[in-house]
Amino acid sequence: MPITPYHFGPSGLIGYVFRKWIDFPVFVLANVAVDLEVLIVGHLNLGWPIHRYAHTLLFGALVGVVWGLIAFLIQPVLKLGMNILRINYKTDLKKMLISGVLGVWLHILIDGLYHYDVKPLWPYKVNFLWKLMLREHIKTACLICLAIFAFLYFLPAFKQAFKKR
Repeated sequence: MPITPYHFGPSGLIGYVFRKWIDFPVFVLANVAVDLEVLIVGHLNLGWPIHRYAHTLLFGALVGVVWGLIAFLIQPVLKLGMNILRINYKTDLKKMLISGVLGVWLHILIDGLYHYDVKPLWPYKVNFLWKLMLREHIKTACLICLAIFAFLYFLPAFKQAFKKR
């Protein structure tokens, strides 16, 4: 699922609920960072499989660390975005690095359930996750997570609106 909204449901929900310990924007945007591999493989017509090294837990961790470092460098932009979204935002380098790795790993686990060419435990060549769930169930679960995240995000605004009445 290259850079689809499906990944934003689980990552948004987990990142929002655990934002005290997880850097929310780094965690969520790690789902985009890891799929740059799919876009590059597809754009350059490198053939099959489209999910290669970044979609393994080993190299995915490296992608997450690199993304965490990049995020640390663009921290003012992330803070601005969080201010616009009205989400309290306090972070540090360690939190950003861990969030980058965990965000990429979540993406890999979701893709591992959905795509059989993902090899999470590379060099072990078997995808142990594929076929644990039906593809439509994965999409549905991701959309449910997105709905729960949206509800939790807008809940304070709803409370505020009803309190003023």
